[in-house]
Amino acid sequence: MKIKNITDIDGFFNVIDSCDGKVELITGEGDRLNLKSKLCQYVSLASILKVGSEIPELELVAYEAEDTQKIINFLMKG
Repeated sequence: MKIKNITDIDGFFNVIDSCDGKVELITGEGDRLNLKSKLCQYVSLASILKVGSEIPELELVAYEAEDTQKIINFLMKG
């Protein structure tokens, strides 16, 4: 799923942490980063902060339907 304009980065990572299954970020180069890993979250956050204070666009893969729904619910609130 493609996600755009996330401004609540802390809330976003809290939702990712609450997911039961694997959630991956697909980079522009096609690499897959496990967002459940704190190290990958910090690397992602460092890249985001170079660009600005919001995440302009991401491509995520959530392997559990319930996790996809959690992420969608978070995005709908924002």
